[in-house]
Amino acid sequence: MIPADDPSRSLTVANPDDPTTTYISLVGNTYAMLITGEQTDGRYCLIDMRVPDGGGPPPHRHDFEEMFTILEGEIEFTFRGEKRTVRAGSTINVPANAPHNFRNVSGAPARMLCMCTPAGQDEYFMRIGDVVASKDAPPPQLSQDELAQRRRLAGELAETYRSEFL
Repeated sequence: MIPADDPSRSLTVANPDDPTTTYISLVGNTYAMLITGEQTDGRYCLIDMRVPDGGGPPPHRHDFEEMFTILEGEIEFTFRGEKRTVRAGSTINVPANAPHNFRNVSGAPARMLCMCTPAGQDEYFMRIGDVVASKDAPPPQLSQDELAQRRRLAGELAETYRSEFL
């Protein structure tokens, strides 16, 4: 049986150019929080990721599914130790608990959509990253102490958000 409609939930229209979009600078990347777990009752989140040449997170794993659709450029994904270059137009799914990371080694900017299910990664990024004004805003200039503080906080909160750095 399908549950009754929940009229307290509304239609969400996401546009990365909407001035109300929240942009987060994290590890040199800029992430637009398009659809949050708050909007989906925790079912999933959708993040528009702009990854400059050289950008990407360190190796990690988490207890949720993560799907990436490459919109522009190309990204090198390392999945269980094997590298694979994924180009615009392709979608990949990273299964829960699998070690992985990605890096832009193409020499040009790249952009991809990331959907995590269930949600939570959006909250994690909001807590460990820095809000910036727009998708094109430069990352904040952080001191070595501030960078160390961000890394420490990311490590401290990782378990809360079902993640582990490797």
